[in-house]
Amino acid sequence: MGMSYLILAGAIMLASWAVSARLKSKFAHYSKLQLQNGMSGAEIAEKMLADNGIRDVRVISVAGQLTDHYNPVDKTVNLSEAVYNQRNAAAAAVAAHECGHAVQHAVGYEWLTMRSKLVPFVNVASTYMQWILLGGILLMNTFPQLLLFGIVLFAATTVFSLVTLPVEYDASHRALAWLENKRMLTQQEQAGAKDALKWAARTYLVAALGSIATLLYYVSIYMGGSSQRD
Repeated sequence: MGMSYLILAGAIMLASWAVSARLKSKFAHYSKLQLQNGMSGAEIAEKMLADNGIRDVRVISVAGQLTDHYNPVDKTVNLSEAVYNQRNAAAAAVAAHECGHAVQHAVGYEWLTMRSKLVPFVNVASTYMQWILLGGILLMNTFPQLLLFGIVLFAATTVFSLVTLPVEYDASHRALAWLENKRMLTQQEQAGAKDALKWAARTYLVAALGSIATLLYYVSIYMGGSSQRD
């Protein structure tokens, strides 16, 4: 499976690069589409939270690009400086999407709850699993259990990637539904926000596929070693 995996990994890397490049292009394009309502990303976020009856979540600005996220621990919608301050379709899409996660948290959306429970374990697994997998491969003939343990850790990160998919798609759905129902955007702006979030979601899809492929690769190494020992 070595050559097959290299081909598959190369294809996934190429797809990831293509989707990432397309996403940046889309956001650059829709960042030029100024909102007719004149609202900034921060104002969009605050209104969406208020319209959903969420009063205990703060909207704050954070440094960097593509650093936007919702933190369920301290209940903050963290928007990158550009999204926080700018008044365009891309900023509106991102701001509403992150508030979609806050709404998920408020209503107890099961996939978000599951992902949150996985975070501590995945953080630990991500820190050590590459070294464990490498050691497991090197010690395959004498200590195969080490590789198996590494596979279990990697499987946890793969599950996390899969659980992330419905969380992200649902947040975008909530964002777009609110933007449309409240008539926050013009038809052109709404179409731009939808297109931008569609490409953002595809980055998570490619990441999940890559994680599955890598997991299968490590499983194949373990199975191959087991057959040789038998």
